[in-house]
Amino acid sequence: MSQRVAFLTHFIAPYRLPLYQSLATQLQDLKILVSTPMEPNRPWQSNWGDLNVQVQRKFTLIRTWNHPQGFAETLYVHVPYDTFWVLGSYQPNIVISHELGMRTLQAALYCKWRKKTKFIIWAKCSESTEQGRGKLREMLRRWLIPQADGIVVNGDSGARYIRRFGIPSEKIFRAFQSTDTSNFSGVRLEKSQEEAYRLLFVGQLIERKNMQRFLGELVKWAENYPERSLEFWLVGDGSERSPLETQPVPENLHLKFFGNIAYDQLPELYAQAGMFVFPTLADEWGQVVNEAMASGLPILGSLGSQAVEELCTEGKTGWVFQPDRPSEIYQAIDRALSTSPETLEQMRIQSRKRIESMTPEFVASKFVEAINSVMAR
Repeated sequence: MSQRVAFLTHFIAPYRLPLYQSLATQLQDLKILVSTPMEPNRPWQSNWGDLNVQVQRKFTLIRTWNHPQGFAETLYVHVPYDTFWVLGSYQPNIVISHELGMRTLQAALYCKWRKKTKFIIWAKCSESTEQGRGKLREMLRRWLIPQADGIVVNGDSGARYIRRFGIPSEKIFRAFQSTDTSNFSGVRLEKSQEEAYRLLFVGQLIERKNMQRFLGELVKWAENYPERSLEFWLVGDGSERSPLETQPVPENLHLKFFGNIAYDQLPELYAQAGMFVFPTLADEWGQVVNEAMASGLPILGSLGSQAVEELCTEGKTGWVFQPDRPSEIYQAIDRALSTSPETLEQMRIQSRKRIESMTPEFVASKFVEAINSVMAR
């Protein structure tokens, strides 16, 4: 049977474009339905390449996500209202819908109406990201998730969350998030002594990234080791930048804020750093972890990131901690900065090796496996 696939999502981020392009290559017929060309709080321009993309009619709700970890974040909730008409015109035999809200509810109802159409949910969630979502969403998911013929998750944390709804393991498929890391895989692995211990963060400087707590523990470490000179480079912008810039630090700790920089300039910064910092309270994945590991950087990272949980092995490709436990953050910092140059050299090799197989083509093949599995039932 031909694979005529409709893929519903909110928008296409630049780092996800290679995955969709690989899917289009591996599938016979792929149409992507987006709710919006791009969200207003994103720093990107929409770019779909040669993909078959249609923008749906929708209205957008703006709500605040209050997480139990103490941060709040503004979310754009897109509710497309022409899903039945668009899917009816395209007549796919497989519908894949990304997220666990109104977009996916409409996809589920369409597939119940067109009973021969298979339904797959791409649940890009983790246990940490799904805290504090509210009772209404919980009720919706208790009906919605069991309707799927298959569910694609990012990793073990996502699988554990989905199994809470009574979904058997044979319906759950793992597809790590990927991006094109070819610009980063050529970054030199050789580091000077100064570079080997230079810390780097790339991302939004917002509450969810947990940078104030991390910096507080880093300050303590620098105060306890006044003989060590330490640099921490931060790339990105956001509401937390000003408080971070004004936070007192000891003389042996040097912070450098770059703001937002062009994507093609990132490899040079990775080349000058030795460790990548990712202390997030909650991230469904964390694409920057892929980029950092492709650049050969071990990760000093939080288990609130599914990328850290899946890709970082303590002492081999990084050092991990629970993001809400300051003592664990301090201990991980201490382990990282106490690692010998010889061990760091081996960790850089292992970090790059760990990410080598996680290409967009490989991850797309996992979606194809899920499609073939549900079509065979």
